Amino acid sequence: MLKRVKKWLGIEGVKLELLLPEEISSKEGQVAGTIRLQSLEAQEVQAIKIVLIERYARGRRKDKLVDEYTLGESNIQKTIQVPANGTVEISFTLSFSRTNSKMDDWGSKNILNSGLAQALKWAEGVKSDYRIEAEALVKGVALNPFDKQPVQIR
Repeated sequence: MLKRVKKWLGIEGVKLELLLPEEISSKEGQVAGTIRLQSLEAQEVQAIKIVLIERYARGRRKDKLVDEYTLGESNIQKTIQVPANGTVEISFTLSFSRTNSKMDDWGSKNILNSGLAQALKWAEGVKSDYRIEAEALVKGVALNPFDKQPVQIR
């Protein structure tokens, strides 16, 4: 009985780990990485969803606003058998597209505008953080394993 509950909750089941580069080039428009799946028991992964998210914050203190945007999404739709006490690694490529704000477009026109745009962003408290999240759909489990890793986009 306890073993079935553990399996249903994902305890001693599949563990997911993202292996990513520390820095990503926005000019390339894609990121390559690896997903490592480990398990104490033999299990079946039915699909994996990978998402790149931008957390865009602006303003200060009580006037602070935060939005999150999905820049890219990829789904791996294949059945993966994870053996007991084994490891499976899956390579992936995630395509994404960044959208620039009007201030970024104006700042990219010349070097003087670039400095002014950076100063205005600092004064307004504008900041973007990026992260990649992955979630695996495991057969017979209620709580799916997931991982998220922060990344730098230059």
